[in-house]
Amino acid sequence: MITNLGLGIAEILACFFGIIVLEKLFGKRGLFIWMAAAVIFANIQVSKQVDLPGGISCTLGNVVFASTYLTTDILNEKYGPKASRNAVRIAAAALIAYIIFSQLTRLYIPNAEDVVSPGMELLFSMSLRITAASGLMFLLSNWIDVLLYQKLKEKTGGRYMWLRNNIATIVCNCGENFAFTYLGFLGLEGMDLAYCTEIALTTSALEVIIAVCDTPFLYLAKKLPGRSGIMLEAEEPEEPGAQQAA
Repeated sequence: MITNLGLGIAEILACFFGIIVLEKLFGKRGLFIWMAAAVIFANIQVSKQVDLPGGISCTLGNVVFASTYLTTDILNEKYGPKASRNAVRIAAAALIAYIIFSQLTRLYIPNAEDVVSPGMELLFSMSLRITAASGLMFLLSNWIDVLLYQKLKEKTGGRYMWLRNNIATIVCNCGENFAFTYLGFLGLEGMDLAYCTEIALTTSALEVIIAVCDTPFLYLAKKLPGRSGIMLEAEEPEEPGAQQAA
């Protein structure tokens, strides 16, 4: 029998192994792709609430959101802090595009044969406030995570990768959970302060577990033999002056 807990574990493995595979196949470009996709997938998922064993209530999107911290940490370790910051910028652009096109989709007038418009209307209209709060906290927490991770890396002289990974991820992810829950849900029907706090606490506990689980994948990404980007063709060098002309 499929359970929410089983699906959550499967999602963790799919996300973390997927990130490793994308980096191996497409290098840092694969990680940029994941950041853009994750911010869209997570903002769709986060509108759905589920129960876990023990009567724990939480929103979806936690695993996909948490995977972005692993992504920026891998980028920092293998490609440098600038690549991590660029990934957050790319995610911001993807989020803006998602908001624009999801709202444009709502404005189209369906014809008589259409059967999906009511569902799309419900999904996109319900998630507008949630998407704004989620997106804002996603970008802010990831940016702080990149800065904190790099600062810890400098303070420890590049040692204790597990320590900076867990401190930066847990601090930023838990802070993001509380801020997002209050901004996105407080005041909605059935969403009083006590219930929102319960969701924030339970999702933060889940994020701590997920953060600990992602540490072996960070080491795996850094230690895997062979080159990254094996599916990419060598690109032709830019012509002199092409960048200035662009």
